[in-house]
Amino acid sequence: MSGNPEASKARTSMNLYETFTQLENFGHSLTSSCYRIRATNTEDIHEAFQLAKRLGLTVTARGTGISYNDASLNGGNIVLDMTGMDRILDWDPASGVVRCEAGVTLEDLWKRVEPDGWWPPVVSGTMKTTLGGCLGANIHGKNNFRVGTIGEHVTEFTAILPTGARVTCSPQKNADLFYAMIGGLGMLGVFTTMTLQMKRIYSGLIEVDAWHVKNLKHQLDSLLEHAPDHDYIVGWLDTTARGRSLGRGQIHAGRNLREGEDAQAQETMKLTYQHLPDRLFGVMPKALLHYFMNPFLNNFGVRLINAAKYMTALRDHTFRQSHAGFHFLLDYVPDWERSFGRGGLIQYQSFLPKETAENAWREMLVLSHRRGTPSYLGVTKRHRPDKFLLTHAVDGFSLAMDFKVSDGNRATLGTLLKDFDRIVLEAGGRFYFAKNSETSAETARAFLGEGVIAKFKKLKQRCDPNNLLESDLYRRIFKDIGP
Repeated sequence: MSGNPEASKARTSMNLYETFTQLENFGHSLTSSCYRIRATNTEDIHEAFQLAKRLGLTVTARGTGISYNDASLNGGNIVLDMTGMDRILDWDPASGVVRCEAGVTLEDLWKRVEPDGWWPPVVSGTMKTTLGGCLGANIHGKNNFRVGTIGEHVTEFTAILPTGARVTCSPQKNADLFYAMIGGLGMLGVFTTMTLQMKRIYSGLIEVDAWHVKNLKHQLDSLLEHAPDHDYIVGWLDTTARGRSLGRGQIHAGRNLREGEDAQAQETMKLTYQHLPDRLFGVMPKALLHYFMNPFLNNFGVRLINAAKYMTALRDHTFRQSHAGFHFLLDYVPDWERSFGRGGLIQYQSFLPKETAENAWREMLVLSHRRGTPSYLGVTKRHRPDKFLLTHAVDGFSLAMDFKVSDGNRATLGTLLKDFDRIVLEAGGRFYFAKNSETSAETARAFLGEGVIAKFKKLKQRCDPNNLLESDLYRRIFKDIGP
C-alpha cells in the first residue's frame, strides 16, 4: 500500500484537511479560512508547492501575521507557516554581519546582536515581525530618510521558487530578482535565509528631542528641517483636531549616542535594560489594558484623549530612552489592537512628495471629519526614494492613519478610503502593500505604472509559471492587471 501513489496522495490530502483553520490580519478586520502547513526546512516548502500543484491550490508564506491587510491570508488555499524556520545561522560580532532563517523575528535578532554593540539597521514599530515578512514588505523605520528600507541592508538572500529552483540573490547576483522579491509580497518565491549588515551602537540608549507642533504645516516643516540632524524622526499627529489646529501633534527625533557619551554603556547594553515592562506602574498587567481602553475608543473619547495628549506634549524636552523603548512602541501594550473592538481596525498609509503632502493630507483630514469617520491615530515619517521594483518610497513623507471598523461605518469607511486614494494619486503619492486593505487594482496600476507591472508579471511568469504563489492581496491587486 505504501507504494501506491494514489493512496499516498489521498493520505496527504486528508492530512491537509486536518490543518484547516481560520486566520486574521493584525487589525482583526479581515478573516480567511485556509490550510495551514508549518515549514521547518526548505524541503517542507518544496513539498507544499508540490501538494498545491497536485490539488489545484495556491500557497502564501506567513510569519507572525503582523500585516494590517490580507498579505498573509489565502482563503481556501494553503498558508505556509514560516515561524518554524527560526534559527540564527551565523553571527560575526566583529563585522556585524548576520545570517538568519526567514522565521527569525526582529526580537530574536536584536536580542542576539545588541549585547555585542550592534542593532538592526531598520526595524518596524513592533519587534514581533519575522525577517521573511520584513523583506517581503520591505519595511521602513523612523530612519528611512537616512538609511532607506531594510532591503538596502541585505547583502544576500536565498529563496526557493515554486519551480523547485533554489536561488541566491544579491545586488550583484540575480539583481532583477533581488530588487523584485524584496518588497514583492512573497509572490515570486519564498525567502529561506537572509544575510544583513547590522548597525554599530555604543550605548543602549538613544537621546530623544521631543517638541510640539501646532498644525500640519509646522509638523511637516519640522520633519523636513530636523531630519538631517538626527538618526530617527517620527511625528504623532492629532487626527481629530480641526480648524487652525488641524495636524497638530508632537515630534520625536532620536540620535544614537556616540562612543564615550554614555558613562553607563556597559549597563545600558544589557538585555535586561532593554526589557519593556509587562506591568503598568509595576502593578497592573499590561495584557489587561486593552479591555480598559475599549470604552474610550469612540469619536468623542478619542478626541478627548488626543486633546489631553497634546496638552502634555506642550512641554518640549530632551530625554534618553532605550533602543527597544524608542523603536517598539506597538509592543508597550500587548494586544492593543483588540481595544478597537469586534470590527477591528484598518490602517491607511499614504506616501506623498514633500511638495504636495500638506494640501493632500489637509483635504483628507477635513473629509474624514465631515464624514464622521475620523482617524483615531496619525503617525508621520520622513522618507527617501529607493530602487526596489514595487517601491512605496518618495522624497517626502508618510502618514499612517488608524480607523475603527464597525458594522455601522464599514460602507462609509470604504467610500472614504477610495476618496483618499483619489486625492493621493492626484498629488503624485504612493502606497505600501503591508498596510492598506482597500487598495484596488486600478489604484495600483495608477501609481506603479504599466512598465513596473509588466516587469513584475514577466518575473512572475519566470519564477512561478503555474501561479502557485498567491494571497488574498495578490488576487485583489495584481491578478487581473497588466499584460
